[in-house]
Amino acid sequence: MKKILLCKESDERETRTALIPADIKKLISMGFEVTAVRGTGEKSGITDDEYEAAGARLVSSNEEGYKGNDIVLRIMKPESIEGIESGSLHLSYLDPFNEKALLDKMANAGLAAVSLEMIPRTTLAQKMDVQSSQTSLAGYAAVVNAAARLPKILPMMVTPSGTINPARVFIIGVGVAGLQAIATAKRLGARVDAFDTRPVVEEQVKSLGASFVKIDLGEMGQTDQGYAKELTPEQIAKQQEAQAKVCERSDIVITTAKVFGRKAPRLISKDVISRMKAGAVIVDMAVSTGGNVEGSKLFEEVVTDNGVIIMSGDMLERQVPNDASKMLSGNFTAFLTHFYNKETKELDIRLDDEIMRGCLLTQGGKIIHERFK
Repeated sequence: MKKILLCKESDERETRTALIPADIKKLISMGFEVTAVRGTGEKSGITDDEYEAAGARLVSSNEEGYKGNDIVLRIMKPESIEGIESGSLHLSYLDPFNEKALLDKMANAGLAAVSLEMIPRTTLAQKMDVQSSQTSLAGYAAVVNAAARLPKILPMMVTPSGTINPARVFIIGVGVAGLQAIATAKRLGARVDAFDTRPVVEEQVKSLGASFVKIDLGEMGQTDQGYAKELTPEQIAKQQEAQAKVCERSDIVITTAKVFGRKAPRLISKDVISRMKAGAVIVDMAVSTGGNVEGSKLFEEVVTDNGVIIMSGDMLERQVPNDASKMLSGNFTAFLTHFYNKETKELDIRLDDEIMRGCLLTQGGKIIHERFK
């Protein structure tokens, strides 16, 4: 395997591309052959001429590119896999917990399907971790979007006309997105509070200059992959009650709490929103998985009766496609480089490797991953 196809995304809202020209040059120098679909980098500011100059062969469609290429790269899950040759390696987000039918189709088509979400969150796989690279950018964008919508400024300002107090920002969930949101809000001059069910992150929060909100929920912790453990209904109720007091005094609230493979926990109810100040902004970054905020809508803004603005925080990395594509391309390139055999000048699917074992879902006509087969 060494012939790579860079697909054009079918979702019109998608602005990113899986490979940038600089990384295509690197892959070609290693021995890979790269084909790119015309227009794939247009929304990221990359022209077809740049791809061609990097050494990629251009084709007019994904379907044309499937012929003769045995490694297929795209960002989002495919709407159709028709035309992809049996035995090919397919890499993309696959949403495997919710796409059993797609996994069955990929298995039946004889594809080796890698789910980017399932790449283990280990030190060795850090360079391949699309979840971290993209949610970091989303955390930044969440703060910028909220600041642009807020009817006041974020920093403290002392003027002859009077003093403006800094805006208060509350970040719920201190994963990669939450940490970047804290850092961005602090850079913009806001006063930042943050909460996470994992007490271990308190030090990280304080190192960024924010205050850690302590809520005693009893036994808490994180999974081996570094995700927060799912709370009991009693713990969620207690968390909601304590968070409500912080939400009431906050100008911006950003929720980032997702439980991988499950519905997002409801953290902010309509009752809490009704007690928040008019003009306050909430960004729900878990809206695509059910939402942390009651009343949030995917890709829509909601203004409540009391003037609170609820913003959709899904796929915010698409707002910065140039940098998002650069980071994604680095993730894909790191994956391909890791499994490249210098002697055969081919990419090897090595199931003795913990990274491949963790993210390869289908192979040889069947679903092979323990969590999905």
